[in-house]
Amino acid sequence: MRFTKVGLTGGIGTGKSTVAEHWKRRGAAVIDADELAHGTLTPDTPTWRAVVTRFGEGILNADRTVNRPRLAGIVFADEKQRTALNAIVHPVVRQMWTDWLAKITTAGNVNVAVVAIPLLYEVGVEGEFDCVVCVGCSAAAQRARLAAKGLSDAQAQARMASQWPVPQKMERADFVIWNDGTLETLQRQADVIWATIQENHHAP
Repeated sequence: MRFTKVGLTGGIGTGKSTVAEHWKRRGAAVIDADELAHGTLTPDTPTWRAVVTRFGEGILNADRTVNRPRLAGIVFADEKQRTALNAIVHPVVRQMWTDWLAKITTAGNVNVAVVAIPLLYEVGVEGEFDCVVCVGCSAAAQRARLAAKGLSDAQAQARMASQWPVPQKMERADFVIWNDGTLETLQRQADVIWATIQENHHAP
């Protein structure tokens, strides 16, 4: 038996979080890089200070928290700005999930750990995992889901364009979940992959 590290990726709005939650209910330890990134921007943390220094206090709310829509408006409109933000946040987030994996491995309470990383291929960390699962869907489904979250079509397009195309991620992944259908269909695919991961885990 061995411990299995799974990288979970895909485009924005493809359903990564839904898959992660489903596997969590199956017994996986799960951590989300996006949530970690949000945590790094807590007021007065070193990362928050670096971001405010780089982008100015105009990105702050009255309570000194980062106004995410305002910051997003800056970084998704300008690739240089987005690169600057990623250079501040991504190394910190990577250290956080790397430390988490080390703790989970040592604790030995679970046999599968899943790290959800939207930009897994973009930041070149696929080699850190035993396998990579990509959740994909059509661009139309992505836009519809982002619209349901309140993004304009232009905002949705900017976010989608900031990532690798979904087919490119799917091509490189070990497993693919196609999420253009129902929740039940998504969960069924996730269960098939989960069973395969469990079989590999029990292999000598």
